Amino acid sequence: MREDGGIKVIEDACKKLEKAHKRHIDVYGAHNEERLTGLHETCSIHDFSYGVSDRGASVRIPMGTAHAGKGYLEDRRPAANMDPYQVCAVMIETTCS
Repeated sequence: MREDGGIKVIEDACKKLEKAHKRHIDVYGAHNEERLTGLHETCSIHDFSYGVSDRGASVRIPMGTAHAGKGYLEDRRPAANMDPYQVCAVMIETTCS
């Protein structure tokens, strides 16, 4: 993601995350249905979207990443009460497979 041409890797990761949306939501913390309503800069818990500089998307690609063609993505779905080990494990399983 952080190497030249990494935007392609980021886009591929987003497509994989979309296919595994439900699996991720299951480990992204308790009461996400109350937080991920689709209002107030969130995407609905039932939907998945990604976009450049889109704070209302499930996964946000920062503007700097888009301009540089490399960088990182920001998954906005995990809650503060999530287990970071479970979230990291599911992210790696999904995006690196």
